[in-house]
Amino acid sequence: MNKSVSPADITLPKGVKDFLPLKAAKIVYLRQTLLDIFSRWGFRPVIPPSMEYLSVLERGLGAALQAKTVRFDDRQSGQLVTFTPDITPQVARIVATRMREMPLPLRLSYYGRALRHEEQQQGKDREIFQAGVELYGIDGAEADAEMIAMAIEALQALGVEKFTIDIGQVEFCRGIMEQLELPAEQLARISEAIAHKDNSGLRRLLEQSELPPPQVAEVEALPRLFGGVEVLDRAAEAVKNERSQKALTNLRQVLDVLKVYGLEQYVTFDLGEMQGLDYHTGITFQGYIPGYGQAICAGGRYDRLTAVYGYPVPATGFTFNLLNLLFAHDRQLDDVVGETTDLLISQSGEDKQLAQRIARAVRQQGLSAARDMVSRTFEQSVDYASKMNFRYVMTVAGESEVKLHSIADSSEKTVSIEAIFAGNLELS
Repeated sequence: MNKSVSPADITLPKGVKDFLPLKAAKIVYLRQTLLDIFSRWGFRPVIPPSMEYLSVLERGLGAALQAKTVRFDDRQSGQLVTFTPDITPQVARIVATRMREMPLPLRLSYYGRALRHEEQQQGKDREIFQAGVELYGIDGAEADAEMIAMAIEALQALGVEKFTIDIGQVEFCRGIMEQLELPAEQLARISEAIAHKDNSGLRRLLEQSELPPPQVAEVEALPRLFGGVEVLDRAAEAVKNERSQKALTNLRQVLDVLKVYGLEQYVTFDLGEMQGLDYHTGITFQGYIPGYGQAICAGGRYDRLTAVYGYPVPATGFTFNLLNLLFAHDRQLDDVVGETTDLLISQSGEDKQLAQRIARAVRQQGLSAARDMVSRTFEQSVDYASKMNFRYVMTVAGESEVKLHSIADSSEKTVSIEAIFAGNLELS
């Protein structure tokens, strides 16, 4: 005897989700809008595999992502394989091994899913939906500014009205931190205090460090150097080492290009941003929507990434986290993404050919239509259409006309089949 199964017995692993029609439609809309923007900027798609050999992929992963790889034995090869935790290293491998004979620059885009191991108590998504771009072969502020400008244009195209792009520069931080002759553990605690903007904790750590006063002053400045364009002037006054000053010059050059695009009002600066120090080589940036605490997009320069696959070439890029973007922008998407279908087309009797031809004709006109293949009364069709978010029930009333019943207000009208086949069906 079969044991009965309740829905409560059928669960998913923590950190992954099912997406029902409306949410799924929103994800598809986000993905397609972003890919259309990327295409307009001249970026061509690549599709990496979902699975790679761990020994190959981890060359391009920073320490943080290496710790988040989901790995298992491949019975065919006997090697460890992994689902990628991030698509950027995959694109770097493709460029280095499959595209090195092609002329530079290479403008590549992608969409896919990444899978990350997360500690259970953190409650984070383990499956990441990513859509992004990578620009290989150009070193300089204009290329970095193009990434930021494209991210801003994408958010505008999606109807996001309020957002900020926070820009950092890892070379600015490195210029300060490389001077500190301290044990690694002490440096790590100082970096953590800077990352959390913990000014009082940072001060205590510096008091225990016995660093020279000029170095203490520069480190203390880091968590306070965030805000508008004025931050660049404050940073130039507070930090004097050559490496950091060169980074400030780079930031000003990026800002100058963004001013040409007319986008400078969307950016802020955070020169104490410590994320990506083991991965990025210059500009970093993250996009935020007010009221949502996680970044919806992130990017920057990573000139050393393809070198680990034997092909050194400068690179810059960014990626959108589509789930973060969905959750931050969910209600606004209701206005542009619906789960409605235009028509439920019903015909009684054994011969359904006319209804089938009508369905084909209205789809060619650009409307969405489904055939009601279940034998039921008109009232039952209306009830089904209402529950399943159809806009109209179309009943084939004869050889020459159909009846349209509006689910919204129960109004009805008669339409000639000749008009439908001529492509002149008007629903409202």
